[in-house]
Amino acid sequence: MPLARSLSFTSLSGLEEWDEEFDREDAVLFEIAWEVANKVGGIYTVIQTKARLTCEEWGENYFLVGPYMESSVRTQVELIEPCNAALRRTIDKMNSSGCKVYFGRWLIEGSPYVILLDVGFTAWSLDRWKSELWENCGIGVPWFDREANDAVLFGFLTAWLLGEKLNNHCDEPPHIVAHFHEWLAGLGLVLCRQRQLPVATIFTTHATLLGRYLCAGNVDFYNNLAEFNVDKEAGDRQIYHRYCLERAAVRCAHVFTTVSQITAIEAEHLLKRKPDIVTPNGLNVKKFSAMHEFQNLHAQSKARIQEFVRGHFYGHLDFNLDKTVFLFIAGRYEFSNKGADIFLEALARLNYLLRVNHSDVTVIAFFIMPARTNNFNVETLKGQAVRKQLWDTAQTVKERFGKKLYESLLVGQLPDVSKMLDKEDFTMMKRAIFATQRQCLPPVCSHNMLEDSSDPILNCIRRIGLFNTAQDRVKVIFHPEFLSSTSPLLPMDYEEFVRGCHLGVFPSYYEPWGYTPAECTVMGIPSVSTNLSGFGCFMEEHIADPSAYGIYILDRRFRGVDESCNQLTSFLFQFCQQSRRQRIIQRNRTERLSDLLDWRYLGRATGFRYPRPASVPPSPAHSLHSSPHHSEAEDEEEPYDEDLEAEKDRVNIRQPFNMPNRNKNQTVGLPEKN
Repeated sequence: MPLARSLSFTSLSGLEEWDEEFDREDAVLFEIAWEVANKVGGIYTVIQTKARLTCEEWGENYFLVGPYMESSVRTQVELIEPCNAALRRTIDKMNSSGCKVYFGRWLIEGSPYVILLDVGFTAWSLDRWKSELWENCGIGVPWFDREANDAVLFGFLTAWLLGEKLNNHCDEPPHIVAHFHEWLAGLGLVLCRQRQLPVATIFTTHATLLGRYLCAGNVDFYNNLAEFNVDKEAGDRQIYHRYCLERAAVRCAHVFTTVSQITAIEAEHLLKRKPDIVTPNGLNVKKFSAMHEFQNLHAQSKARIQEFVRGHFYGHLDFNLDKTVFLFIAGRYEFSNKGADIFLEALARLNYLLRVNHSDVTVIAFFIMPARTNNFNVETLKGQAVRKQLWDTAQTVKERFGKKLYESLLVGQLPDVSKMLDKEDFTMMKRAIFATQRQCLPPVCSHNMLEDSSDPILNCIRRIGLFNTAQDRVKVIFHPEFLSSTSPLLPMDYEEFVRGCHLGVFPSYYEPWGYTPAECTVMGIPSVSTNLSGFGCFMEEHIADPSAYGIYILDRRFRGVDESCNQLTSFLFQFCQQSRRQRIIQRNRTERLSDLLDWRYLGRATGFRYPRPASVPPSPAHSLHSSPHHSEAEDEEEPYDEDLEAEKDRVNIRQPFNMPNRNKNQTVGLPEKN
């Protein structure tokens, strides 16, 4: 949603003295967010992945500003002395006035400069600053809201930093552009405007506060956007002070942006200002790119997931792993907002369809959502131990067999197969087999939950009856912890796990952007999204037939819950009917969409649509065959030329925008209001 013409700096309130055109070398960009070198949620990924590109464009004049978190700094930041004399004077002045300000390089791609503000060290100023906020802005912050108190400290420190930066230049002060992310950083913007600092301000909301709270309360959100009494709704949820901070930042910003069209509509109604521009979130695609090896990486990662499944389902491994499809959902544990409720219901219906159609396909659905636990489930750990014991036994017998075979061949004789395994070998193997006997079903949850009886996912599983029985064609594994390569249970990092799955399922009701399906796309893994997520709307806008490229868009905006659940069930059933070859073709197509999500490309991604592929149908739903079961012979007859289709896609998508090198002749401008 770009604007029709560029914005004149001199038309912006507080920037009347700026030249209409000025050298880029004289401009300094500060990007301020609570998640700079501090992983909390998706904003961390936004800033981290676009840092390299921003550094290429702004060079030494780009600074990230965030809170000082000692645990993160120790592993992510190299503390150094400021290279800029004016900035060094600014930091020294603040440190001598009772602050603690740190300067360094964030150890990510691009190695951007970071300025970290220790909000805890200046907590002695909290009461004074809250009084000033009330007197000047009419916003009161209660003492018990620690997050809002941190936002006050961070906001005042940010405004102090920008003010000192302007005052500590011997010559003419620089042209400062300050980009603030979310309400936690927004107070700094409000104070810049209140103090009339000559700073061009941009505010980006990645999700509205009130929208997230309303959706979590099972409200018919999108059909009633225009009807909400926003002040009352915020007050009823005891977040009115936070809402005021967010809305003040939106109203004061020179330029207001958001990450998707769906969030732009939400912001217009809840924050009472239409965004000036929509800036979709991207990824550093090179980081996720596996060149032509991504299919091999999928096979390798899938094999590691299969090893975990062998242990988890020991004693009940009555299904063919080569005909098993791995689905997953991951993210913040918001049961309804993230669509875990509709996913579980669709899995129950899918289980019924697979059983009545006598399908030989098994589905294993992973739920990767962090919740409160106290340890790993003993039965889950035992499963991995039993699997390892079986593997060690097989390796021991294999070595003994190989030694006897070798000795027999050395003397020029063919081995007597009946004598290759002795009684001791059979005893060892029998003991290993007896160890796999199990008196209980494979656990649904891999950990011991602290609130087992009230957990939404576990209660839903109890209601729909997916207990991993032999009759179930759909199995469920709830892993209430983020994945880690150091885990004794499932030693894989998130990227490796995603590559090993077949389909990511994200039927979110509230998802301003949606990094999880975006990450699936750049790794060549098909995914399910919705037309209420920023990612889903973006793909619908730019792809003529998203499902042909492995992007299934679930309609949650114009359909009821039951209809949406039936549609999701249909997507999953169709996916399960695909042959292995069809899935490979679909992964190739999905991976080719990764350029659409590259930060370099997003600034130019307008005015085109990917056409529908003309070759082999992506799923049985579009096939001419009447039976859902295709033979490999039928698949081989379907015309498909991977190189030809890839070349067509390369023609259809424009090349990413390459940032020019900075020079003194460059000028800078902002998008303009109508």
